[in-house]
Amino acid sequence: MNIIALLLLAFAMSTDAFAAAIGKGATLQRPRFSDALRMGILFGVIEAITPLIGWYLGQFASAYVEAWDHWIAFTLLAFLGVNMIKSGLSSHDDEETSKADKHSFLSLVLTAIATSIDSAAVGVSLAFVNVNIFVAAGLIGLATTIMVTLGVMIGRVVGHLVGYRAELLGGATLIVIGLWILGEHTGVITSAML
Repeated sequence: MNIIALLLLAFAMSTDAFAAAIGKGATLQRPRFSDALRMGILFGVIEAITPLIGWYLGQFASAYVEAWDHWIAFTLLAFLGVNMIKSGLSSHDDEETSKADKHSFLSLVLTAIATSIDSAAVGVSLAFVNVNIFVAAGLIGLATTIMVTLGVMIGRVVGHLVGYRAELLGGATLIVIGLWILGEHTGVITSAML
């Protein structure tokens, strides 16, 4: 696999995280670049680890990972999305506490894991191709770091447009990403539609 193919793969693997980051950025109150970069690094590290896990699981787990990755991703994203929407519809009397809960480290980690499960399946398939998995995982992590950082900053602009109900947009974005992943894996959404 050449470097161009690896770069395309890396950016393809970062698109789910990018969309989720736009939703997260929209719900934050004026995130700074340093906040966006921290979130980007968190997502990038997790996105780089998952293909390594998939690689090491190799043949033994390929059928299991490929059969269930979309359901796991959908469930996590839908759960997080519904919670964000519920929070957006509730009272915002305690804005700071609410903001801290929605953007807790655990919430960000769960979102990052949900958007990176497909990378584990890619890691499994890369085990059967002549590729340096550490280079591939590093490029996937770097692309995700860049895309999530940009996504949070783009979400900041969107957040100003939709106001304090931005978590509705963020929650809906996570659910749409989950449905998209599910649709691709079940054949409802095909590459011809893209």
